[in-house]
Amino acid sequence: MAPTHGPRHGKTGKPIDTAKLDQVVANARKASEERAAGYRDQALKLYPWVCGRCARNFTRENLRELTVHHKDMDHDNNPPDGSNWELLCIYCHDNEHQKYEEHLAALARGTGTPAKPTASGGTAATFNPFASLGDLLKKD
Repeated sequence: MAPTHGPRHGKTGKPIDTAKLDQVVANARKASEERAAGYRDQALKLYPWVCGRCARNFTRENLRELTVHHKDMDHDNNPPDGSNWELLCIYCHDNEHQKYEEHLAALARGTGTPAKPTASGGTAATFNPFASLGDLLKKD
């Protein structure tokens, strides 16, 4: 007989087998860690151990602080040539994800427009501070 306490399914009201759910989550985490280890090892072989943003150099002693950033933010997009990766230090990596979250929040509020990505993975500036400089120089 099923226990009468514990979590229940939202629609059916039936008890949820938490042991099975825990096993599914554990298996998913293990698979994710294995994928991450695979592409991290590959990226460290492909690229120099330098942060792609702040240019900090890394050695075996501090290599744990160098992460693999997915340029398109899709952690399942891992082409063998590494074209969707860049190595970033933990600080720059956190900053990249924070910028992305802020961008999504601005879109959700309706206050932002999608930024145009550049070849380096950043975003292009849309403001030109010198747009009217020619007119100012022509004045006597």
